Amino acid sequence: MKFMPFVWVACIGMLSHATLQAADLMNIYQEALTQDAQFKSARAAYEAAQEKIPQGRAGFLPNITLSGTRQVQEVDAGKIVNSTTGLAINPGANIVQSGGITISATQPIFRMQNIVIYQQAKIEVSKAESQFITAGQDLILRVAQAYFDVLDAQIDVEVIETQKNAILRQLEQARRNFEVGVSTIVDTNEAQARYDLTLSQEIAARNALEIKKRALQGIIDRLPENLSGAREIANNLATLKYGSMDEWVRTAEEKNFTLKAQQAAYESAHQNVKRIWAQHYPTLDLVAQYSNQIGVGAAITGRGIDLTSQSIGLQLNVPLFQGFSVQSQVREAMALQNKALHDLENTRRNITIQTRQQYLNVTNGIAQVKALKQALVSSQSQLDSTILGQQVGVRTEVDVLNAQQQLYAAKRDLAKAYHSYLMSRLRLSAEAGELDEDALIQINAMLIK
Repeated sequence: MKFMPFVWVACIGMLSHATLQAADLMNIYQEALTQDAQFKSARAAYEAAQEKIPQGRAGFLPNITLSGTRQVQEVDAGKIVNSTTGLAINPGANIVQSGGITISATQPIFRMQNIVIYQQAKIEVSKAESQFITAGQDLILRVAQAYFDVLDAQIDVEVIETQKNAILRQLEQARRNFEVGVSTIVDTNEAQARYDLTLSQEIAARNALEIKKRALQGIIDRLPENLSGAREIANNLATLKYGSMDEWVRTAEEKNFTLKAQQAAYESAHQNVKRIWAQHYPTLDLVAQYSNQIGVGAAITGRGIDLTSQSIGLQLNVPLFQGFSVQSQVREAMALQNKALHDLENTRRNITIQTRQQYLNVTNGIAQVKALKQALVSSQSQLDSTILGQQVGVRTEVDVLNAQQQLYAAKRDLAKAYHSYLMSRLRLSAEAGELDEDALIQINAMLIK
């Protein structure tokens, strides 16, 4: 894969230039890398997941604590009775001070649970990486789909405008012919009706174009203008990397990042069973302590002493009985492990189905584009023949309008089929786990300017 989680870099310097000229698919994608909020969220989630490794490694490192105390006490000595005079004497209160510091260090020697936690952390990081790459592929698909949706909407507007202008010319011609008496009012009414209908269709097409632009704006955070699209359809529709459907399916089962993330989720669930079971294991720690205390016993005797102690040794903990809570947690974890296994199998089946569908969409898309290109040629020939027939009096203006409408519809259908074919190629690459910037560059190159 060309893009990895640590190399998502946008070419900021290109953006201002791209907004001045017609922006192509790669220009829009470069903007989306830095502007799309959904992708930014995925990047932040990936960065957060990287901290799982140092957190898991912390279980092997020593735990050191420092504590200190400082106390000032006022001790009342009480009254003393003189045996001769029988009078009470109050010697007053004594001020005593005590305190100290204690440093404790615990170095785990054997804690099975910490070992499993560290292994689980590495799996979680691997899962996060697969999810982030999936988010990157999803960004490419969302950008491309929104880009082609705008192009399709622009084509609809262009076709409606061209059709409206042609109908307007036919309407004006029909009016002139009616005025001079060479045609009936029927031709004029037919052209007028078509013109009025086209006006309403133009309003709807322009509204749809604005909606599609707003959808792309949600990705790049600006209203897109001057998007460049294919002015002609490439004759070479580019051969697929793998020749058969089964090869694509095998590749998807090996490389699909959604499947890899689900596989990591299952492995994490398996490690979670081991982590909980590890609570049955004994733990062994190396424990050291240094203590320096002053004024010990001063509150009782009025005169404290200073004590310094040092200790080092091994601490063994053997769990004997915890109220069956561990056994219950193990059963719960095993059930979740089975759930993750079934989710993994379900994901694999869905990816297999999606890969086969996208492969069929690509192969059928190639056939459809070729057929529509031929239909466009035939529609142009039909229009030329109809215009000639009108000139010699064997075709009416209505026939010309119908032929023109068929030609415009063929142009629109061809462009949309071509965009759909390109999107199917991107989706097929995504299912196979091979969608990256190189694949998008290839698609962008197929949009002939």
